[in-house]
Amino acid sequence: MNNNKDLLFQYDSSDYMVNSITTCYKGFFSINKYTLTHRTFDGQNSDLISREVFERGDAVVLMPYDPIKDVVVLNEQFRVGAINRDYSPWLVEFIAGMFGENEDPIDAAIREAKEEANLDVAPENVFHIMNYLSSPGGTTEQLHLYGAIIDSDGVGGVHGLAEESEDIKIHVMKREQAMELLAQGKINNGVTIIALQWLALNVDRLRSKYVK
Repeated sequence: MNNNKDLLFQYDSSDYMVNSITTCYKGFFSINKYTLTHRTFDGQNSDLISREVFERGDAVVLMPYDPIKDVVVLNEQFRVGAINRDYSPWLVEFIAGMFGENEDPIDAAIREAKEEANLDVAPENVFHIMNYLSSPGGTTEQLHLYGAIIDSDGVGGVHGLAEESEDIKIHVMKREQAMELLAQGKINNGVTIIALQWLALNVDRLRSKYVK
C-alpha cells in the first residue's frame, strides 16, 4: 500500500479482502454474491460489503476498417437488452462475441468475423486498440477491442450461426455516415461508440499507411 493520499491509484489488489463468494445462479452466465472489505481513502478498512456480480466472462470486439475506401463494416441485429427502450432493439454494432475456452483474443476476433459477417481476416491485419471494463459496478466482463484492416469488396449479406439464433445484417458504411449516426444517437451501444471515437482520433494515421 502507498501511503500518499494524493497519489492517483494509491491502492491495488493487495488492499481488499474477499470474505466469501456464494453462487446465486448458474446457467449460461452466473451471478455470484461477494462479501468483502477494502481500504478506504482515510486509511481505514470499509465495513463488510455485499454485492451481487454478473459473471459474464470476457468478450472480444472487432472493428473492420477499409482504409482505401474509408469504410467500416457494421452489424445490425436484435438485442433483447434493448427491448424496454423507446428506440428500436435492432442495434448497429461492430463484430463481437465471447471467448472460447483458452481461446486467444485475436483468434476469437477472427472467428467471430467469419461467423457474423462471412469476413476473412488475416491475423497480421488485426491490431489491438484497448481493453476496458464494460460496467464494473455490476459485472466482471472485460472487453478486448481490436481493429482489422480489410478489403470491403463483396462484403455484405445476412449471416450468423443458426444454433445461436443469430440473424445479422451486414452494412458496409462510409466512415462519415457512421459518425453521423453516432452524432444522431442512432449508434447507442458503448463499444461501438468507443471504437468509432477511437477511429476519429486515429484515422489519418491509419490511412497514411495504406493510401498513397
